[in-house]
This record gives sequence, C-alpha cells and structure tokens, in this order.
Amino acid sequence: MTQAEGAPFSVAIIGAGIGGLALAIGLLKKNVPCTVYESASKFDAVGAGIGLGPNALRAIELMDPKFRAMYDEVKVGNKSPDRVHEQIEILGIQEGFGITDDWHGGSVSHPAFERSSAHRKALLEIMESLIPPGTVQFNKRVIRLEQKSPQKVTIVFQDGEVVQSDIVVGCDGIKGMSRKVVLESRYPEEVPAKYNNTYIYRGITSMEEAKKRIGTYAEDARWWMGKGKGWAMYPISKGTEVNIVAFIHDPDEWVGEQATKEVTREEMFSDFAEFDHRLKALLDFVKPVRWPLFHHPNTPTYYKGRICLMGDSAHASSPAQAAGAGQGLEDALILSRLLGLVRRTNEVESAIQVYDAIRRPRAQAVVQESRDVGMAYFFLHPDFGDDLKKITADANVRLPKIWFYDLDRDLKLAEDSFNALVRYPACKDDVVTVSIAETTTSVPSRIAT
Repeated sequence: MTQAEGAPFSVAIIGAGIGGLALAIGLLKKNVPCTVYESASKFDAVGAGIGLGPNALRAIELMDPKFRAMYDEVKVGNKSPDRVHEQIEILGIQEGFGITDDWHGGSVSHPAFERSSAHRKALLEIMESLIPPGTVQFNKRVIRLEQKSPQKVTIVFQDGEVVQSDIVVGCDGIKGMSRKVVLESRYPEEVPAKYNNTYIYRGITSMEEAKKRIGTYAEDARWWMGKGKGWAMYPISKGTEVNIVAFIHDPDEWVGEQATKEVTREEMFSDFAEFDHRLKALLDFVKPVRWPLFHHPNTPTYYKGRICLMGDSAHASSPAQAAGAGQGLEDALILSRLLGLVRRTNEVESAIQVYDAIRRPRAQAVVQESRDVGMAYFFLHPDFGDDLKKITADANVRLPKIWFYDLDRDLKLAEDSFNALVRYPACKDDVVTVSIAETTTSVPSRIAT
C-alpha cells in the first residue's frame, strides 16, 4: 500500500529535544506525518549556549530554509572584526594567559568559517515555532518498546496508552531507553554511556559583568588551556550574555549515577587554584555543580528492526570540537530525506539501513576524535604535550573536516542507495560506508550501477 492509497505512514519520535524537533521539521517539510512524544509537561527550553558550525547550518538550511533564516536572526559571532572567521582563540590558564613575546594566542579559524552561537533556549523556541500544534504530545513517558510484528512497533506509555507506529526514532538522549531496546540483546556492553574522564562546571553571566572582570576577552570565543584543565567562554544571546564552561580532567571512574554532583564553593575553587585571577573572578557566576561528561564512542548499530537511534541516544559526544549538536542535525537531515522517499511500508527497513550506513561511520568518528581532541586540550596528548602552537595547528587540520563535510553528496548517496535497495532487495546485506574525511565513500557494487 502506498501513502497516497491509504492510511498515512506513521513515524513516532521519542523526545522533544533538538534532535527530535529537527527530525520533525525535516519530516513535515517532506509531508511525512509524525508525532513527537515528550515525557516532560511542556517544552523544556532551558540550558546554556550552543555553537553550530557550517555543517550544522547547512543541515538546517537543507531541512527548511526558514529554520536557517530564523536561526540567523538570533545567532551571534565574535565581536572583533579580525576574529569573524575564528572558532576560538587558544590561550593558557596561567597568570598572564601564557602570552609571551613570541606567543600571543593561537587562532583556530578558516576563511570560510563564521563563528555562530546562540542560547539553547532561543534555538528550541525557533524549532517549536516551526512545528504545528499537536505534533508534540507531552506527559508521554515511554515504558516499553517492542516490535511484535514485521511492520509495526508498539509503544507503551506510563499513563497506560498503547500506540503503534511504522517506525520509532529514539531521540531520548544519552540515557534514553530506546538505546537499551536497540542494543541490549546483541551488544549489552554498549548500552551504558562511557565516562569521558572529564567533569565540567557551567555558568552564564551578562556581557557587562564578564567585561568588568576580564575585559574585552569576553567579547570573542576563547579556550584557555592547562594541564588537565580548561576554560571555554563565548558570547550568546545576541552578545548580551557570555557562556562559561570549565573543564577538569578526572583520571578516576565516576562514582555513582551518571548525574551531576553538587560540591561546596571551596571544593570548586580548589579546582582553579592555578588559574589567572581574571578567570577566577568569573567563578562568581559558575555553579558549584560538577557535570560528568559521558559519551558513546562505540555504537555498533543504530537500529533494530524498525526502531532506530538518533542524536545523543546514538552517538553522545564530548564537547571538545563543539560538534555534538551538529551531528544530531545531520542525522535529522539524512533520516528525514530517506523517510520522505518511502512509498510503501515494506520500504522502511531499506531507509533505516541506509541511514545507519551513512550516518554511523561519520558520527562515531566525530565522537572518537572529540575524545582525542579533549586529551590534546588537556595537554595529555602524546603528540603535542603542552605546545600550544602544535595544538592550534592540529585543530586547524581536524575541524575543517567536520565543518565542510559534503552533506549534499550524502543526500545523493542516500537517495541512490535507497532506490537501489528497493529495486534490488538482495543488497540488504551490503554496506554503504562514509568516512569523516568525505574523500573515502564507497557503495555496494550493485548499488553503484
């Protein structure tokens, strides 16, 4: 049965965060009906800053040009004209920021890159406005997912309601139950996220207050680095506020739940004893709460039957490359386009297989590279040590591979691969592979013909 001939093809999205809402936007632009189920009672438009690179901006533009235009209205870049194309300036955490006669800071930049950040609240409000009322159902906590028949997934909610869908997409975050459903029977060791041996402190303050303490350093994105410690700061809220993220390397295992830990202000201050006095002054605006960073460095598959994973539930990443949200947006683009090609319910599996084959290699490579970059920024990488010049040079090689990835090529590969699988079902056991470096793409021989 085709969509045009009968009941609409149904997509259930679990989670109304950035990934889930982006997928809904992409599906609706392709006239694919969907419902988003959110456990909270309303949109939780809170949080800190978020940075989107050129790849993420391209993804939202390809999903819906209006999405990109609205984001452009709230984004902010660096204030200094000579830093427009700079992601971060690298400095030292020590008194004087490590500036010497032959070192004035390292620039991680590219002529085609333009700094782009916003408050997460503003981004979520934009996404909410692009989704028709009723698309998101609140107070819908999923307690069970199961695929009892070849073409339907059953969703059981805490309130007792039971619904069926042709496909369920888990956008329920790093600890979401959809990951357990997909992986537990085959890869149980990969269900829980792995500790990234880092915890962070967060804070937001006004640009005015930040400049009182650190001057014009507050106006542009910067990352101060030291042995096992770091401090990132950048403007958000159209330049009226500053987002602060302080990083502490932790060689031990995280004890207890994968959850935040409140500490005393004295305990927090002890983590910053060797920092420049100007950075320590900004601790007035940092909460004494340690946020452990967990990630999913090795996810063997993003699907089981008609249940698939997207965003943090698939590939939660550390923030060293500021690429996690962008990978979720790339997921949403590719999956929404593939599901937009489905005309018969028996084609769903082909769409999911191609999504996994295209997105998983790239997304997992970004997760693993982010871990490696984090070690470099902590002066723990064997190739760079505490050489800020080498660290800067390495970042200028790695990041463009993420920023300028050819999403248009992936879209064409996805469409061609899907059409080939529908035409030649025997190709189901073949694999499409795409690397992070966009130069090593391969497709099955039968799909390539």
